[in-house]
Amino acid sequence: MADKLKTMAIEEEIKQKALSLGFDLVGITSADDIECGQVEKFKEWLKADCNAEMAFLEKDAEKRFSPVSILPTAKSVICVAVNYKLPQSAPKDSLKIASYALYPDYHIFIREKLLLIAEFLKSKYENLKFKICVDSSPLAEKALAMRAGLGFVGKNRLLTNSKFGSFLLFGELITNMPLKSDKPIERQECGNCRKCIDACPTGALTEDGFDARRCISYLTIEHKGRIGSELKDKMDSHLFGCEDCLKVCPYNEKAPLCKKQKYGFAARKVKVEIDTVLNWSKEDFENFADGSPIKRTGFRRIKRNALICKKNQG
Repeated sequence: MADKLKTMAIEEEIKQKALSLGFDLVGITSADDIECGQVEKFKEWLKADCNAEMAFLEKDAEKRFSPVSILPTAKSVICVAVNYKLPQSAPKDSLKIASYALYPDYHIFIREKLLLIAEFLKSKYENLKFKICVDSSPLAEKALAMRAGLGFVGKNRLLTNSKFGSFLLFGELITNMPLKSDKPIERQECGNCRKCIDACPTGALTEDGFDARRCISYLTIEHKGRIGSELKDKMDSHLFGCEDCLKVCPYNEKAPLCKKQKYGFAARKVKVEIDTVLNWSKEDFENFADGSPIKRTGFRRIKRNALICKKNQG
């Protein structure tokens, strides 16, 4: 019984540590494989080519649902999330940039904080082995986060928490430390609400699923070639990403704003105009995108997106 109480205390200590480092949500789940039903749905989605040109999603598809494939001795997965909701959208005459891209690179921020949790665990578990994942390893983070009790997947196909909505960034710490798992949140869903589906400019979201080939976030960030005229005309002034489906979600409307300045995670306040971007040199782009996920999209694609925005604004 004493051992059990000690183990329970460890889970609480982990959660308090995570919250003290700036994470808004933290949950624990086992390193067992994710339910085969979710694996099959993902395979069907890939088979329908809904992943567009994101071939990396096809690589090691089954391994995504098995934390043990990433850390063979894995026993537990600590799932964390950071709320990144901004107080207001960009000015009307400014190009639209996804909120998360206005923050310092979240991959670095989350990885550094998870490493501190791992260091904390070393003092509790002598033979600790761990692996940190922040988009760097093939891992079905939404499925694990659901199982760890962080939320449910809404019709916008994003993990949604009843308090923090779906403006969330995730990370995972896979470890060989045996921990007690949290329970998934009791049944929550979007009900009859379909605001996100109706708000999607290109019809990428439907009641039945999500097609990345039509998603403005995919088109402006990942897509390397030309964009078809039908989709171009619906891109409005989106330079990098799209949050139309997030902004109309009732959960997001009532969610608190991100207040992480003291943790070193604060968004820039920028107004990016079309002509400014069109006149950027490569050096100008590098200076603007330094330390931001925008840098990965590259100079040429950002220019392509700006030209489309220019045409759409007439």
